[in-house]
Amino acid sequence: MSFQQGLSGLNAATKSLEAIGNNVANSGTVGFKQSQVQFSDIYASTLTGSGAAQIGIGTQVARVAQLFSQGNVTLSNNPLDMAINGNGFFRMDTNGAPSYTRNGQFTLSKEGFIENASGGRLTGFLLDANGIPSIGPSPLIINKADLAPQATTTYDLSVKLDSGEADKTAADFNHSDSTTYTHSTSVPVYDSQGNSHILSTYYVKTAANQWSVFASADNVPIGYDPAAVPPANAPVALGTMTFGSGGALTTNPSTLVVPIAVTTGAAPLSITLDHKGSQQFAGSFGVSKQLPNGYAAGMLASFSVSNDGMILGRYTNGQSNILGQVALTNFENPNGLQNVGNNQWVETAESGRPRTATPQSTGLGSVQSSRVEESNVDLTAELVNMITAQRVYQANAQTIKTQDQILQTLVNLR
Repeated sequence: MSFQQGLSGLNAATKSLEAIGNNVANSGTVGFKQSQVQFSDIYASTLTGSGAAQIGIGTQVARVAQLFSQGNVTLSNNPLDMAINGNGFFRMDTNGAPSYTRNGQFTLSKEGFIENASGGRLTGFLLDANGIPSIGPSPLIINKADLAPQATTTYDLSVKLDSGEADKTAADFNHSDSTTYTHSTSVPVYDSQGNSHILSTYYVKTAANQWSVFASADNVPIGYDPAAVPPANAPVALGTMTFGSGGALTTNPSTLVVPIAVTTGAAPLSITLDHKGSQQFAGSFGVSKQLPNGYAAGMLASFSVSNDGMILGRYTNGQSNILGQVALTNFENPNGLQNVGNNQWVETAESGRPRTATPQSTGLGSVQSSRVEESNVDLTAELVNMITAQRVYQANAQTIKTQDQILQTLVNLR
């Protein structure tokens, strides 16, 4: 009797409709991967003889496969949202149990962990004080502590001095009288406690191709000479800059040491002032490079995620700092993963062992910040598949109806 074939066909069409309905229901779910029911035919076993005349006894569900094709990546207003462009999964930690997801909709917990809607914590590689990433992935935490200040120790300064200026006498230098020096420039520097001080440098042309360099900190001249009489306590030049006939700096070394005594309780400053690249030409004074290191303390203002998963924090003092790196995981057989709901999968024996590494490494995609990966469900195709499954269901129901009519005819035979 063909009731078995028709009944198995009804069950198969029902399973297909269930999968299609689930796909349609999740067409708006971020990171969702559509399912596809795959069938196989059924034949009765034969102990002897050829199977050339065998007729199958129906169909059965072979497996429900998930299609891990790339979904569309769209913009998001949440800077913590992330999308994977390519292979891999975000590795989540829920009370110590790992799970994997393509849904990158994350928020920041009050403790600073990056979490998804179900409370799982995004894992990655934390950096030590030397910037070395950890060996194994662990829950990422955004350190909201202030960035400690760094005292200024070096100052790279390139200036263009005017060779046509008149000569002056270095002994007459007075930082409060602009007629006693030729040019000047200023820049903020920082002590060990992050206090700002204004370091000014002054240039006095004393002879052809020669310039004396003076300095002041917070409008206090640097380098007093108590033995100078008169005038008493006249500032002493930090050094002399000499230029060649072509206008290039010939003083070697090009560095001068600027000692600064501070009264804030911080350690005194000793700044290496490097004039490398300075030039002397006819023309107006200019500064081509002015780069002191050091900075004040800063609060975390924002952070972003780069394509390689690096989480970069930006601070109110203009500095930036790497806070960690997102980890991605892939499997030899992603179809072997077990779906546990909430857009998450867990490892099984058939998926193979997880391979966790940084984004953009071998076999893994990149991470895109402020973006989400949409469901890969093609709604138009699913609606067409739904019509097809419906017709399959009706056709199998018709075979049962026809077989019933045939059986009724046999019963009515006299």
